[in-house]
Amino acid sequence: KRGKKITPKEEAMRNAVRNYGYFALLSNEVNDPFEALSLYRSKDVVEKAFGNLKERLNFRRMQVSSELSLNGKLFVEFIALIYLSYVKKKMQDAELFNQWTLQGVLDELDMIELFEAPGHGRVLGEVTTKQKELYEALGVALPSL
Repeated sequence: KRGKKITPKEEAMRNAVRNYGYFALLSNEVNDPFEALSLYRSKDVVEKAFGNLKERLNFRRMQVSSELSLNGKLFVEFIALIYLSYVKKKMQDAELFNQWTLQGVLDELDMIELFEAPGHGRVLGEVTTKQKELYEALGVALPSL
């Protein structure tokens, strides 16, 4: 009795929902659709990694006293992004994304410590079996110290 009764337009709703979840990638250089999607996703990973680095390396505030310091800080961030992209590619090649996320691998390997003890040189902290398996899968040899 109060208000209006609304009847949805079923056909219009079906037509609108039909295209949910689809997008198009256009390129002048890449012909293979799977390669184009992979490149697009890699770009997304780099953008997210840039945001993550702003947090991890305290890049929210530059806090530099000179332009030279700013250039140095940005250069370090750029190199870190190259390494992140390389780790992501190695993870894809080793099919590690079935079990791990990029952030998960970084967090797992972040726990390894290297100590420098006077009179003893460098001492590698404990490396777990899981970490050894990750290094093997990524094709990285553990240092023998």
